[in-house]
Amino acid sequence: MPYSASHKEQTREKIVESARILFNRHGFRSVTIDMIMENAGLTRGGFYNHFKTKEALFSAAVSGFLTGRGAQWREEAGVDVTNLNPEMAVHMIDAYLSDKHLGDRDGQCPMIALPSDVARASEDVQQSFQQLLTAMVWLFETNMAADAPDNRREALSIAALCVGGMVLARTLPDSALADEVRAAAHASAVAAFKAHSA
Repeated sequence: MPYSASHKEQTREKIVESARILFNRHGFRSVTIDMIMENAGLTRGGFYNHFKTKEALFSAAVSGFLTGRGAQWREEAGVDVTNLNPEMAVHMIDAYLSDKHLGDRDGQCPMIALPSDVARASEDVQQSFQQLLTAMVWLFETNMAADAPDNRREALSIAALCVGGMVLARTLPDSALADEVRAAAHASAVAAFKAHSA
């Protein structure tokens, strides 16, 4: 008896989430299809019912973050992207650059966990990564003062501070310098946002 469409979709989501976590922990190149499927509690043979290649799965794991673990992360952090106001954008900066987010290796945004892997990946993976950045920039830009001519540039700068601050902090675990980097990125990002949202 064939599996239902919903069962197939649930299995696919399980594979994507397994891959996302393992890619965050070990990087794309160090993770095998066998590791992904074992972590998902599935057999290797089932992989090819959902993905042609590991690279195709990588793209799905990156793009799926926005509506999967990323949506859960935003909810846990109290970031409501449907509630557009300057305070919500500042709250996003606070949550993104938080110690909690830094410590959540399995749940981290792919922009923090996987930038080097994505830089070496296919165009599809890079497009998925770009979707994440575009969503973050949109949140900042949408909540800025409507008449400011350089909103997009500032929103891009704030996103770069958030992501870059966390990437650097991730490479300096449990150190005072990591805390300083995040604090500096946070202060600059909040100041830049508030200057353009008044």
